Amino acid sequence: MKKQLSLLAFVIIATACSQKPEVIKIGHVAPLSGAIAHLGKDNENGARLAIEELNAKGISIGGKKVQFELLAEDDAADPKQGASAAQKLIDQKVNGVVGHLNSGTSIPASKIYSDAGVPQISPSSTNPKFTRQGYKTTFRVVADDVHLGGTLGRYAIEKLSAKNIAVIDDRSAYGQGVADEFEKAAKAAGGTIIGREFTTDKATDFTAILTTIKGKKPDVIFFGGMDAVAGPMIKQMKALGLNAKFMGGDGICTGELFKLSGDTIADEQVYCAEAGGVEGPQEMILADFNAKFKKRFNADVQIYAPYVYDAVNVLVDAMVKANSSDPAKYLPVLAKTTGFKGVTGDISFDEKGDIKNGALTLHSFKDGKKITIAVVR
Repeated sequence: MKKQLSLLAFVIIATACSQKPEVIKIGHVAPLSGAIAHLGKDNENGARLAIEELNAKGISIGGKKVQFELLAEDDAADPKQGASAAQKLIDQKVNGVVGHLNSGTSIPASKIYSDAGVPQISPSSTNPKFTRQGYKTTFRVVADDVHLGGTLGRYAIEKLSAKNIAVIDDRSAYGQGVADEFEKAAKAAGGTIIGREFTTDKATDFTAILTTIKGKKPDVIFFGGMDAVAGPMIKQMKALGLNAKFMGGDGICTGELFKLSGDTIADEQVYCAEAGGVEGPQEMILADFNAKFKKRFNADVQIYAPYVYDAVNVLVDAMVKANSSDPAKYLPVLAKTTGFKGVTGDISFDEKGDIKNGALTLHSFKDGKKITIAVVR
C-alpha cells in the first residue's frame, strides 16, 4: 500500500512539474535614476503592463505554457552603465530586450546584444546610427532623427516664418543627432543658423549661452536634448527677456515640460515633435490604452509607454509565430514583422530594423497643456 501511495505521489509530482510553465525572460532598460527617471519609469510601466496582460492570457509557445518575467535594469542614461546593464541581461539569459530609452545608451548596448544574438527593440531611440550598424538584432518602433529633425527644420521656416535660428544641443548621441538633422533641414528651407552652442545633459545654468544667443536676435531656438534640461532653459529665457520660439524633438515633448519650466511657457511658444503618432480610428485605441495605463499605475502616460507596450508584444508575437522563444529561431520571424496591430498603429520593419512609414506628431503648448497640431509621415 505504501509503495502504491509513493508511486501515486511520484506521478502527481511529475505531472505537476511537467505542467509548470516555461519562464521567458524579457529585459527592459531605461533610466530609473537621474534627471529623466520619470521617462524611464514611464517606459518600464509600459513593459510591465504588457507582461501582465500576456501572462493573464495564458500563452503557449511550441506547445508549452509559458510565463513571462520582466527583468528591469537602470542605465541612468549613461552609456557605460547602459553597457553594464546590457551585459547583465545577457548573463541572465534573457530571451529578448526592449530598450534602451536613449540613443546614447542604446547604441553601445546594441553591440552586446548583437554579439549574443539577442533581439533588441528600442521604443524611443531615434539616432539614425542605431539601426545602421549592420546588426541583425536591432529594431525600433519609432521614426528616426532624419525624419524628426528634418520635419521640425522645415516647420520652423515654412510655418513659423523663422529666418534667424540658434541651435543648442546637449552633446548626447540623441541631442546632437536631432540638432544636426534640424540644422540641415532649416538651412535647406532657406533659414540662417546664427549660432550653434553646446551644453550637457546635466547642466542647470544656461545664462552665458542664452545671453550670447540673445545678442544675435533669433526668431527660433532649437534644443537637442531632454525635458529636464529644456525646462530650466525656457525659464531662464524668460528671465533674460528672450522671446524667441523654442523648438525640440521628442525628448522635450512631454507632459512634464510645463512644470519643469516653472510654468513659464507662453501659449504657442514651444513646438516639438514626438516620434510616433496616431490619427483616425487609432486615436480611440490609444486613448483606451492611456486610460488602462492610468488605472493600473495611477499616472498619466509621459510619452513612450505605448511604444514599449507594443515592442514587448511584437517580440512575443514573433516567438508565437516561430513556435520558439529561442532568439536564434524567432529572430528571422521578428525581422519579417509586417502589419502588426499595435496601440501606436501598424508596425512593419524594413531591412535595417526601422519601422516603415513611421509617423511624427507635431505639438505645441497652450494653457499649460501639450496640444496636438498634426500627425505627419
